[in-house]
Amino acid sequence: MLDVVRLRVLVAVARKGSLTAAAKELHYSQPSVSHHLARLEAETGAKLIQRAGRGIRLTEAGRLLAERAAEIIGRLDATADELAAHVGLRSGRVRLAAFPSALGTFIPKAAGLLAGAHPGLRLQLTETEPPEALRLLRAGRVDVAVMFRYDDTAPEDGGLHLTHLLDDPSYLVSSTASGELAEHADSSWIAGCDRCRSHLLDICEKAGFEPRIAFTSDDIVAVQALVAAGLGLTMLPGLALRAHRHPDVEVAEVPGSTRHVYAAVYGDPPHPPATEALLAALRESL
Repeated sequence: MLDVVRLRVLVAVARKGSLTAAAKELHYSQPSVSHHLARLEAETGAKLIQRAGRGIRLTEAGRLLAERAAEIIGRLDATADELAAHVGLRSGRVRLAAFPSALGTFIPKAAGLLAGAHPGLRLQLTETEPPEALRLLRAGRVDVAVMFRYDDTAPEDGGLHLTHLLDDPSYLVSSTASGELAEHADSSWIAGCDRCRSHLLDICEKAGFEPRIAFTSDDIVAVQALVAAGLGLTMLPGLALRAHRHPDVEVAEVPGSTRHVYAAVYGDPPHPPATEALLAALRESL
């Protein structure tokens, strides 16, 4: 059986990139880190690190084990927190990752509802886009991930339980009256995050053209300022416009372009009490 302490050492080495930095993070001596790695290699029968000049780097086997170990340790830490809070919701923490426009609209209300119902429960928030939020969820570093997907988004891997929160229509954002999407085949466009950019390309392809992307930014304030200055058009979801609406832009709903917002939890119900309390607050906030 693999030793969890040694797995933690390997994960720290993979994250920090050196034995010295890993030892500092773990509050170990460097010889102790080297010893743990040597014992882990003996346990696995695989060479996990190799010298690279004056430093070290992980082998392919080392990278694979470090990735799996990060997930395992994350789940162990999350389980420890769940057990600590299982006696009730008078104390403990619950961790939420969400994309910016969710944090700028309904999540503050959900946080307030949660604090009112369970004042001893501490909520930790992380702002990140859906792919990274789901990675954090799988690694046990958050308990709930508020994420979105379009109809053309590739399906997520298994193991997730999704609670539908809302459907969020998309809008064409321009400095003047916009008209139909197909009328802007020759216009400059401003793209957002990777998932939104992929959807923009897909919806424009369905309209018969490939958009000429002049700028890329996932900052909805900056994007709308560029649009207002006449430097291009963009597509934004309704939540983004609720969070911030530039006074000098025009918007028109884009038919057939809706993103679906979910609260994702790892594993099937029943979920830990703190996670269930957060899910209830998210549903009530809408």
